[in-house]
Amino acid sequence: MVVHIVMFKFRDENKSANIKEIAKRLNALAELIPSLKSMEVGVNFTLSDRAFDLSLYSAFESKEDLDAYAVHPEHLKVVELIKSVTLESKVVDYIL
Repeated sequence: MVVHIVMFKFRDENKSANIKEIAKRLNALAELIPSLKSMEVGVNFTLSDRAFDLSLYSAFESKEDLDAYAVHPEHLKVVELIKSVTLESKVVDYIL
């Protein structure tokens, strides 16, 4: 199994609404992308300077399935929106 984790730091403008919308759109991907085995989206509640605002944990059967997810049109739509409302993101991918 391949695990894909991404953390996002959002811009201050419309932050709460943007986090809610991105979480909704990310969660919708589970029904739209066949290679996506499972997904969890979490909204941060920690008030630390080190904290990011939202995290995504997703699992795939193989690296090829992760690659298919990365270029899937529905995923790319969400990525475009994410880039417009976030300041930065961090990612880690690993094999279990």
